[in-house]
Amino acid sequence: MSEKRLRGVHGQTVEALAGRILAGEIGEGDTLDLPALREELDVSLTALREALKVLSAKGMIDARQKRGTFVQPRSSWNLLDTDVMRWQTQAGPDQNLFGELTEMRVIVEPAAARLAAERASDADIEALAGALDRMASARDLAATVRADLEFHRLLMAATHNTFLTQVERIIAIGLAERDKLVHGTVEDDPVPSHREVLDAIRQREPEAAYEAMRALVDKSGADLDRLR
Repeated sequence: MSEKRLRGVHGQTVEALAGRILAGEIGEGDTLDLPALREELDVSLTALREALKVLSAKGMIDARQKRGTFVQPRSSWNLLDTDVMRWQTQAGPDQNLFGELTEMRVIVEPAAARLAAERASDADIEALAGALDRMASARDLAATVRADLEFHRLLMAATHNTFLTQVERIIAIGLAERDKLVHGTVEDDPVPSHREVLDAIRQREPEAAYEAMRALVDKSGADLDRLR
């Protein structure tokens, strides 16, 4: 279920329960007291049950006879689900989560940059250049983050690989929270490193694009380490 559909009483109930689980108020293995939750959240039994179905589908909870409804260990969660990723990042800065995100980016994004250098159309390159221009002209944190996310989304689109465009949806959520931390704290201009990636793609140099993106991701990880 996408973030856009998590609205109304049903959506608010899902968000509230997920927030409690991520905050540790309801820990892994804990059995949910459904009557108490219904009263605390002031929702109907139907709304609560529908919310539990959503969390169950995401692997966060399960229900068994004689035990009731309980929180699953994190290893059982659908961590690639966009809502689960969003809930984790909203729960507060998690260096382990960001570290895992960086590892995923090291594996995926340099290879994507290489493919983009081989496959990007003129329109793809123009779109990337536009995102870079918006990054350069950004006057506040929100604009910088938007432009940065757009650049990475367009890079994945330039691979013309539908699986990579799906992966980017997951990376983008964690990247947005990473950007808010780093761009808001570390004094650094993100434009030059992104320009190196774009220049290599524009010049159709796959290995140079790979190395430029690898350097960008490595720097991203180093910036997070500086905030610990």
